[in-house]
Parts: sequence; structure tokens; C-alpha cells
Amino acid sequence: MTQPSALENSGLMMQAVKEAVFAGAVAFGLFILYVGIETYQDINNALVWRTRWGLLFSFVAIAAFGRFVVVGFIKPHLDKRKRAKAKAGIPEVTDHKGFFHRHFLKIALVLLLLYPPLSVMLAGTQGSLKYVDNFGIQILIYVMLAWGLNIVVGLAGLLDLGYVAFYAVGAYSYALLSEHFGLSFWVLLPMAGILAAFWGIILGFPVLRLRGDYLAIVTLAFGEIIRLVLINWTVVTKGTFGVSGIPKASFFGIWSFDVGAPNNFTKAFGLSMSSAYYKIFLFYLILALCMLTAYVTIKLRRMPIGRAWEALREDEIACRSLGINTVTTKLTAFAIGAMIGGFAGAFFATRQGFVSPESFVFLESAVILAIVVLGGMGSLTGIAIAAIVMVGGTELLREMEFLKHVFGPDFTPELYRMLLFGLAMIVVMVFKPRGFVGSREPTAYLKERKAVSGSFTKEGHG
Repeated sequence: MTQPSALENSGLMMQAVKEAVFAGAVAFGLFILYVGIETYQDINNALVWRTRWGLLFSFVAIAAFGRFVVVGFIKPHLDKRKRAKAKAGIPEVTDHKGFFHRHFLKIALVLLLLYPPLSVMLAGTQGSLKYVDNFGIQILIYVMLAWGLNIVVGLAGLLDLGYVAFYAVGAYSYALLSEHFGLSFWVLLPMAGILAAFWGIILGFPVLRLRGDYLAIVTLAFGEIIRLVLINWTVVTKGTFGVSGIPKASFFGIWSFDVGAPNNFTKAFGLSMSSAYYKIFLFYLILALCMLTAYVTIKLRRMPIGRAWEALREDEIACRSLGINTVTTKLTAFAIGAMIGGFAGAFFATRQGFVSPESFVFLESAVILAIVVLGGMGSLTGIAIAAIVMVGGTELLREMEFLKHVFGPDFTPELYRMLLFGLAMIVVMVFKPRGFVGSREPTAYLKERKAVSGSFTKEGHG
């Protein structure tokens, strides 16, 4: 038994070395133009270039070493665990849940409610601004957008690559209506959602007969059409200059966060003047909108329309044979998903105080879709975790100044955010192809509800 085992380990190490060399060669070919060569302007304003071999070989070494560890140690360990579980008869998904698993949502909600005051306690009022805004609000916006897209992609199975268009409609609806009519945030928030839902229905009608790649192409084109309209309709949208001076949201009209307002929030409570209080208010506002989105999604999923979405996702022909009206099913999915995107857009406008077409490019749609897929289609918890990992992780790179000591003083971590974002997606899809949450509980069940393993569901629909 010893001799075959030694030969097997030797063969595994040789395979790991070969794959590490291959991964290093591929990384060298991919990064030589993007990392190894840098262009800059000299004192004469001429464009020149220089090499960064040290940084390039750091990337190559990381890729090769990572592949060696994965093939030589991680993958055999995971395969061994899987075989041991199968031999012991342990099911992939068990109904036994620990305390943390059973109360995960409650714990997460309590932590979110305590996040702003804890940030103020640890970093001070002004120091908490970065953590509440760049991490808290930014992540929750993407959570809300991903939950809205989850209705279209995760539940109804309609691949939408132009979801950022509804985000843009909501943002510009709020910006333009507040500028020209002086309406408050609380009036414009539902109006922005309704207008975005209207555009969702307009998109839904032409694509009723399309599926798969064809649907993706049309929705991608719709997103680009909206962006080009925002750029070229300068009389209304001011083109690339954008709309600025967007008014802030108030606390239900009772307190204002404008500095010169007589009912200013900080003056009313005798606090020091700081924009951190407005950001904390926005944090709780977007948290409430996210909770409302989750509640509506859960309720809709348990209703007949939610079961019709899931039937449409699994098999449209079987869905029609059951007598389900696929026209209204698709339109409701597009409309509700677009409405949630419109709400998020209106919030984005009041948070930024400025909107421009550059904020609604195709990359935003790709990021939102990636969060939905990585989290596990149809899983609200998994999508929220994916948003925290992906958005929070890329924002965290801005704070990693110590990387300059590793890769050199010229290394700027924020420029490599999307590169690391792509690498993270590849890693997750290799090890968790059905997303972070690869199991789900059915909405319709007989006598007892049991979790369904991702192995028994369609790829990507765990």
C-alpha cells in the first residue's frame, strides 16, 4: 500500500508542477502588456514607456504558486473529504442547523443596525464618514440592485444585460423632476420606481419571444440606447456634463440636512456640523429599502406569480403547457425588477448630488449580474454575501497601502480592483459553480420542506 501511495503522490506533485509552469506562462502572456509595460508623459509632454519586470514577475509567481497549491494540496483534500462524506452516508445538504445558521439573518440585521454607531465610536464622527459611505452605503446599493436583478435572472430565468438602464432611469427621473418641479425625495422615490417599471414593460414587450443569448443581446442594446440618449439629449439631460445640485433627502420633511435650513438636523439636536450625520441617515434609509426589497421578493416568490417565474425559468414550454400566461409572467418580472432598480437609482442620485451618463455604463450591469451569479441565483442571502465580498473587497483595496512595500512604490492598488474582481470570480466559479449558497428550499412542498442540493438543480440555479 505504501509504494502505490508514494507513486501517486509523486505523480500528483509532478502534475502540480506542470500546471504551475503552464499557469505562470499564461499569466506572463496576459500581464506583460498590462503590468510589465507602463506608459507615462515625460517633462516634454511626450508619451514614453518603461518596463516593470519586478511587478510582472510578482504576478506570474503568484499565479504559478497558487495553481501549484490548488492542484497539489487543496483539490486532493476536497476530493478526499467528499469521498469520506459519501462513504459515511452524510448528505450534501442536511436539515440540522446550528445556532448561527438558524439566527444568521437576525444577527446580520442587528450588526447592520449597530454598524454606524460603532463606526462613530471607533473612528470618530468625521472618521466614520469613510466607513459608513464607502463601505456601508455602497455595498447596500449593490445589494438592492442585485436583489432587483435576481427577480429577472434568478427567479424568472431571463438573462438581462441592460439592467443598469433602469438604474439610470430612476436616477435621472429623481434628478430632473427635483430640479424642474422642486418635489421632495419622498414624493419622487415612488415616482422614480414607477417610471423605471414603465420602461421595464416597454423593454419586456419586444423580447417576449426571445430566450438565452438573443435576449441578452437585446437587453444589452437597450442599456446602451438609454446611455446614448442620456449623452445626446443635451436639452434635457445636459449630456456629459450631467445634472448637479440635486437636493438632499430630508427626514420625512421634519428635519433637513441642508446647512442653511432653519430646521437643520444638527442644529435641532445641538450637534457639531458634519456631513457624517447625513450619511448615517442615508445608511439607515438604504437599509430600510433593502429590507423592503427582500420582504417583497420573499412574499412574491411564495405567491402564484413567484411560482410561475420559477416554472418559466426551468422550462418555458412546460410552463405554457400548464396554462401559465408567459406574456404577463415575463412582463411582471421585468417591471418589478426595473422598479427596484429605479428605487436604487433615485437613492443614488440623492446620495451623490450629481448624476452623469458615466455612472451607468455596461460595466455596472456586468458587476450586478456577477454578484447575482456568484451569490447563487434565487438566494437573497448568498447575493448579499457576494455583494459584501466583491464590492467591499474591491473598496478595501484602497486602504491597502502596505501592498506598495510588496510590489513597489509605483503600485496603486485601486487600479487593479477589476483585475482582482475577475480573478475572484474565476476562483469562486471553479470551487462553487452554483454560487456561495448552492442549495435552496422550495416554495411549494408536500408535508415537509427540505433543502435541495445544488447538485439536483440546473447549473447556476442552486
